[in-house]
Amino acid sequence: MKLNRRHFAFAIMAAAGLAIAAPASADVLDNITSKKKIRVATDLGIPPFGMLDGSLKPTGSDVEVAKALAADWGVELEFVNTTGPTRIPNINTDKADVVISSLSITEERKKVVDYTKPYSFIRTTVIAPTNDTTKSWEDLKGKSIAVVRTTAQDVALSGEREKQYGFTVIRFDDDATAITAAVSGQATYLGLADPQMRTINERSSNRKFEAKLVISQFPIAMGVKKGENKLLDKLNEWISTNAKNGKLNGYFKKFHNIDIPNEILQ
Repeated sequence: MKLNRRHFAFAIMAAAGLAIAAPASADVLDNITSKKKIRVATDLGIPPFGMLDGSLKPTGSDVEVAKALAADWGVELEFVNTTGPTRIPNINTDKADVVISSLSITEERKKVVDYTKPYSFIRTTVIAPTNDTTKSWEDLKGKSIAVVRTTAQDVALSGEREKQYGFTVIRFDDDATAITAAVSGQATYLGLADPQMRTINERSSNRKFEAKLVISQFPIAMGVKKGENKLLDKLNEWISTNAKNGKLNGYFKKFHNIDIPNEILQ
């Protein structure tokens, strides 16, 4: 039987339709299992969650979690170095299988990524030198609190809370400037996340800072490409097991020197 141009065109269209209907790639968990390798997107520039040690090897609390996950699953671990803005694009473009990189849970991100259960957390606090006697918000009346402009701390402290407790918010343009202000003595009270306080204490030889008041706490979860339900379920099972046996808290406390609140892991 001869195919005329119309038949040939229909054949091409049918083939194209099948190609469109077919999945673009295999299931991510199936890929991990078959290749015996998991690719984890981790920012190695945000200590103590992710960083490089003196031998330029990855370390940090998120790194420990990724290593433990790969070991328990019996697969090779490959770190895909990322930054904050590229964490989710890395999984959505199949450059990585999962994000384990201080990814806090937000409603906006839920539109483009599926979250696991929380495995970690990050908090923001008002910090001050260890010899400062601040114990309540009322103790900050008349004081100035330095924040980085437009951060969650800036939003949380400005406005009503600022008026209610009588302190003044002063703003720096970036973390580096705020950290320098603390180390140099220019700022005594700051609203920062725990990693920034750690950096201040590493750089300051004259005085050490500690958290005085908690501003807010954000649960941190792993992120996977939307629709990867098998991978999501398996990760959640692993997180639940290691939350109960205390290993997740151990990985976190090793680098942050504080415990993950029970309500975060529950």
